[in-house]
Amino acid sequence: MAVGSKDLTAEKLDQLDSERLLEELKKAKEELFNLRFQSATGQLESHGRLGAVKKDIARIYTVLRERELGIRVEPTSTVEDAKDAKKSKKAAKAEKASEAETETSEAETEEAK
Repeated sequence: MAVGSKDLTAEKLDQLDSERLLEELKKAKEELFNLRFQSATGQLESHGRLGAVKKDIARIYTVLRERELGIRVEPTSTVEDAKDAKKSKKAAKAEKASEAETETSEAETEEAK
């Protein structure tokens, strides 16, 4: 994803997980540093790029903060969904097994009486 471009909209940022957002933030900060350095040395051709990168950084921080406050929900990946489904199936099987053991032990207790 290009930093400082129209590709970095709030809607597209909302689809990224927090780790990916932090990577994008790091790239944007590096680009801002380089642009400032170029500006100081007189090598910068497009001064509008500075503003665009600053806005991208602000957008990323906004999405991260909204997730922290619970305004936005972090998207779940399909890999995590599959793992959760497997865990829930295993938990259901374990629960059924423990219920069967409980019923068996209760029946044995009643027979002993």
